[in-house]
Amino acid sequence: MLAIDALVLIYHFAKTTKGGVLEIGSFVGGSTIAAALGLRDSGLARKFISIEPGGRLKDHRLATRNIHKTLRKNLSRSGVIEAVTLLNGHSFDENVIAVIRQQLAPGEVDLFIFDADANVRRDIDCYADRFSADCWMVIDDYFSASEKGAPTREQVNDLVNSGRMECLGYYGWGTWVGRWRG
Repeated sequence: MLAIDALVLIYHFAKTTKGGVLEIGSFVGGSTIAAALGLRDSGLARKFISIEPGGRLKDHRLATRNIHKTLRKNLSRSGVIEAVTLLNGHSFDENVIAVIRQQLAPGEVDLFIFDADANVRRDIDCYADRFSADCWMVIDDYFSASEKGAPTREQVNDLVNSGRMECLGYYGWGTWVGRWRG
């Protein structure tokens, strides 16, 4: 889950960039809605693909028996369901990778949003050729009390230290924001 300042940044990035958006981990749609509204308000037709494996979530303030059903309902209520291509599956599944490679050209993604498991490096390595030279990167759980925090931070720091990403700041409850430098 992203805090309001991170959602505002996502909206702004989606509104002001020229390329597409790739999101991994849409959950119930907070960041998806922010990006879709930004794309709509830009007035430019661009691709937006969001990947979510779905399932159910118990013992959480946003608990749901069906993540995909809740996600679609939230996108519909916000009037942005048609602006997003939702992929049901894991970002590292061969079929999902094939769809991404078919629908997004190399260098087409100007905004990458990651709020999934603790393996951001796997997905960046998988989709890096789709990122533009200055792609905005929004990675949640950089600072987190959950088990995702330490591995996410280590992977992001490795990418920053190798010169592949540039850190621009931390927002909300631990969201890292930066740029791709490939």
